[in-house]
Amino acid sequence: MAVLGFDIGGANLKAAHSSGRAISVPFALWRDPALLPQALRRLRDDMPPADVLAVTMTGELADCFESKRQGVLAILDSVLAVTGSTPVRVWRNDGRFVDVPTARATPLQTASANWLALAAFAGRYAPKGPALLIDTGSTTTDIVPLLDGLPTPRGRTDPERLRSAELVYTGVRRTPLCALHHSYNQASELFATTLDAYLLLGFLSEDPSESSTADGRTATRECAESRIARMLCADLETSTFEERRQYAESILKTQMAILGRAFDAVAMRLPEPPQTIVFAGEGEFLIRLALKAQAGLPTCRGVSLDEKLGAEISRAACAYAVAILALEER
Repeated sequence: MAVLGFDIGGANLKAAHSSGRAISVPFALWRDPALLPQALRRLRDDMPPADVLAVTMTGELADCFESKRQGVLAILDSVLAVTGSTPVRVWRNDGRFVDVPTARATPLQTASANWLALAAFAGRYAPKGPALLIDTGSTTTDIVPLLDGLPTPRGRTDPERLRSAELVYTGVRRTPLCALHHSYNQASELFATTLDAYLLLGFLSEDPSESSTADGRTATRECAESRIARMLCADLETSTFEERRQYAESILKTQMAILGRAFDAVAMRLPEPPQTIVFAGEGEFLIRLALKAQAGLPTCRGVSLDEKLGAEISRAACAYAVAILALEER
């Protein structure tokens, strides 16, 4: 049997097949939710055939929806519009798959459960003792405590997870730079995002085909520098490369500090210091740097899903997790 996993977010769509292929594409759900079925159909057609579709989501939080309930129902409708006769299994935040009618009847359990699928999958890399799963993506970071291979989160919903530091709303592409620095020497405008800082510093690769940036121009280093210059109320003529680089480095240090505090907060709730840390997402580089700088965490075994499974699967780790969990459920 083959399973195709969908992780349907508000800014990105991710698909992963149980055979090991994965795709991540930008999709601004809030701009035109009516285009979601078309986008999902393209993803499905780009992947190998599947006998079952496994679904998880976070896109219900997009502000094109009046409520999470409405968002979950709209996303499930979009899924059904492209599946035909293929059975659909929907992952919930109680750690179970349900059919679509049950998911529709329990929308608040269906909302934003992708982190738990990845944590349940990641437990196989830390089968004994205390551990952490850390997944940093374009927008957020999930920090999930594990014990003997099983997730032991304090929170299940987004508000609960925010309060417990298990969800940190910071990522390596979409976080506005003005949300990270609160000082008198920068603009409080959406001129640039973390994507620009990490393009300039070389942690992310240029992609001239991508334009989901603060100003709609391409994801190249030259454009990134221009966007960062505007954060300094300047441009490429009235700022120096050194000023722009130093600003980008300050963003890196700020995110490292934010994540480091959250790592400590979650790790302290384990019965013992973590023996293993599993990390995933396109922000693995940031996780490594933050862990290295964190004196409170002891040296322990690190497991990179990028190294274990490849960069594309690590980036679409939640989609891959639901595909594998659904495959193993059968």
